[in-house]
Amino acid sequence: MTPINQLPTPTPISSNIGTTIRGYRLQKGMSQGDIEKRTGLLRCYLSRVENGHTIPSLETLQKIARALDLQLAQFFAEETVGKEMSSLHLSEEEIRFLTQVQRYSAHLSDSDRKLLLAMVKKFAQSSIS
Repeated sequence: MTPINQLPTPTPISSNIGTTIRGYRLQKGMSQGDIEKRTGLLRCYLSRVENGHTIPSLETLQKIARALDLQLAQFFAEETVGKEMSSLHLSEEEIRFLTQVQRYSAHLSDSDRKLLLAMVKKFAQSSIS
């Protein structure tokens, strides 16, 4: 059995998920009161989640995602993308920009998303040549 002092330290996902929730909420122009009305969760609870003081259950995250018209997975996609991009040796500013593009592309129409991807692919191909 592994001694307790050798166990890996848990990562503080609560502040990351809270920041992500706040970002989506603000992006959609919603207040914590708007989320409260849609979910039945108290504003003070939402504040504690957004500030990383409370870790919400998956059921609660699902309620918040529905209130924001999002898929639950979108709360976690940004962190995964950020980790993948950090292995590319990009600056923090470049990672933030690409993460923002990824987040906003989820709200584009199919034709606009295809156009954006075609432009990015074209740019990538021309930079390799």
